[in-house]
Amino acid sequence: MRLSNRILEGDKRAAARLMTLVENNDPCAKDELKKLYQHTGKAHVIGITGPPGTGKSTLVDKLALEYRKKGKSVGIIAVDPTSPFTGGAFLGDRIRMSDVAMDPDVFIRSMGTRQKLGGLAKGTNDFIRILDAYGKDIILVETVGAGQSEVDIVKTAHTTIIVEIPGMGDDIQAVKAGILEIGDIFVVNKADREGVERVVRELQTMLEMSHPHDCEDCWKPPIIKTMARDGDGIGDVASQTVEHMDFLRKTGRFEEEMKKRARTEFLEIVRESLSEYLLDKMLDQGELDELVSKILAREIDPYTASEGLLARLEK
Repeated sequence: MRLSNRILEGDKRAAARLMTLVENNDPCAKDELKKLYQHTGKAHVIGITGPPGTGKSTLVDKLALEYRKKGKSVGIIAVDPTSPFTGGAFLGDRIRMSDVAMDPDVFIRSMGTRQKLGGLAKGTNDFIRILDAYGKDIILVETVGAGQSEVDIVKTAHTTIIVEIPGMGDDIQAVKAGILEIGDIFVVNKADREGVERVVRELQTMLEMSHPHDCEDCWKPPIIKTMARDGDGIGDVASQTVEHMDFLRKTGRFEEEMKKRARTEFLEIVRESLSEYLLDKMLDQGELDELVSKILAREIDPYTASEGLLARLEK
């Protein structure tokens, strides 16, 4: 039986196997994903991002536990940074998510970025589709937490949670990172630390400056204080994710956003396919090496070289 059929029947091993094929760029993965696509689009995808050390994994663990109490099936994708030297990643999120790691209705999968910028890995969207088709109601995506490269999560998640903590050195790390504008919910974790009220006030000030006051149909991001380790405030965060999804649907923003995302993903796939076609079918390794040598020797510029390659498509 095909992996896609087994996934639709609730086979956990099949879902894990297809994720491995996706990570390894196995050609078989694409055919299986095609079969799953019509069965996706039901899950609520929630992104959790913020600077390292803010307790994102603990927050994800407690949020998953909260959704499970409400009878929701949960998938977790935790993206870890990949070493530029060995190509490996720590992938230790099962250890940090001890509350739900053994729950049969929680699927946890770690993946390395493999040098992809933006806080996510190349196969993250495919992983989300697999979990969606597998039947997960909630899919939590924890990003690398590398500051300003985290903005890709807004292209993937329906609801984005920005996590901050007091005492990080700079007043508001999210502002420094340039990701303040992508947050739908702001969580100030480790709220027992000194300076938590100052962080909340500064976030409120920045949000008031960046969000219009006279827009009745605009979402106003809440700021929630939590102590994720103890579970304090987690119920409020979970409730706000539900409210945000309801807001998107009631205002029609959900359909608008899905249309934009479908267009963006389609064009990205076309670009990638064209790039692979040009390199694999129209440029052998010897010709590529020769062009690179000429570019290095300043005999030709890279723009002219690329234009020459593209010109072959018109013949």
